[in-house]
Amino acid sequence: MTGVRIVHAADIHLDSPLRGLGGFVKEDIAHQLRQASRQALKNLVRLTVDEKAVALVLAGDIYDGDWPDYATGRFFAEQMDFLNDHDVRVFMAAGNHDAASVVTKAVRLPDNVTVLDVDKAETVIDENLGLAVHGQGFATRAVTKNLALAYPDRVHGMVNVGILHTAVSGAEGHDTYAPCDPSDLLKPRYEYFALGHVHQRRVVNGGQWVAAFSGNLQGRHANETGPKGALVVDLDRDEPANPRFVALDVARWERIEVDASGHGTFDEVLDTVETSLADARVAAEGRPLVARVTVTGTTRAAGALSDRERLVQEVRASGVRAGVTVEKAASHARMPRAGDRANDRLIEAVLRRAEDLGHDSPLVDRLTAPLKRDFGRVLHKDSPLDLNDPVVLERITAAAMNGLVAKMTTGEDR
Repeated sequence: MTGVRIVHAADIHLDSPLRGLGGFVKEDIAHQLRQASRQALKNLVRLTVDEKAVALVLAGDIYDGDWPDYATGRFFAEQMDFLNDHDVRVFMAAGNHDAASVVTKAVRLPDNVTVLDVDKAETVIDENLGLAVHGQGFATRAVTKNLALAYPDRVHGMVNVGILHTAVSGAEGHDTYAPCDPSDLLKPRYEYFALGHVHQRRVVNGGQWVAAFSGNLQGRHANETGPKGALVVDLDRDEPANPRFVALDVARWERIEVDASGHGTFDEVLDTVETSLADARVAAEGRPLVARVTVTGTTRAAGALSDRERLVQEVRASGVRAGVTVEKAASHARMPRAGDRANDRLIEAVLRRAEDLGHDSPLVDRLTAPLKRDFGRVLHKDSPLDLNDPVVLERITAAAMNGLVAKMTTGEDR
């Protein structure tokens, strides 16, 4: 046979603890989130069978580190057994989180699973499938060598697939493990290069010799937003690969930015927030959704929105009505620079001074010295408000200035 279909996934981070789940998450939602990586793996296995793929390719970080016990490994082995029952081959390479030196426990995997060498790039050929798979896993967590340079040339007469866990040039926000340049991935002339490590899905090389990150299988915190899943890839000899994304995540994270420009009151802004949350819930297609909400824009309600505690509680209440769990809420909204209820020049002066104060920590320290002296001990004892914390002082200053300008321009301070 010549044409084959594979499924490419990476960065499963099986049994990884999801971050950012505080007491605000309902217990049933928290349970679904804690089980999300396992259910996403089940979805991946079912997709592979349903798509009639001949192989599942896993490009590293199947695990999130050393297992706390054998349950993690047993669960993975059970899923691979299911694929074995359906005559699906599995090719996998270790990444930085599940490098040979990191995972100290092991379970026996079924015969359909091939774990690629960690000492050198190797080629595994399946004559029946007409498939040649090339790759190398991580021997240690921090691999700084360009592994791609040692990958073997394509095997003629076969469909060639490479597997690599790598920080390709331009992968900002990720540790530069096994760094390489996109051009390095073109040299072996594989029909497809399955990449892992970068959690955002993207095609690195298009054209004749395609290389792509599938992204991670399940978002784990507010920096891993949007649909997550795997790539179904149709391959033929000497033909460009055709990857197709399929969402497999069980729960979803989103960052929702709400433009409050033109709104005059806190309630009007809240109405827009609730509409945005409801729209995001629809886009999640029935999955539990955890959102981080940020209000931006220029609005006369900026003073009221600077009351952080009120904003968080009101937005979370809106989230309950919309069926969305709100992780955090914040306002970066600003007051208009002109109004007919106060002298424009005075408003401009206050705004300039507010901006100056935000960058003048010594001055803020001097201004708050009497407050620290008279109330510092009481506050430290009875509340988490630390007047020695620059971040706390910056927040108090911003709230005070927003409240002042709100009163000067509209009279609204609630």
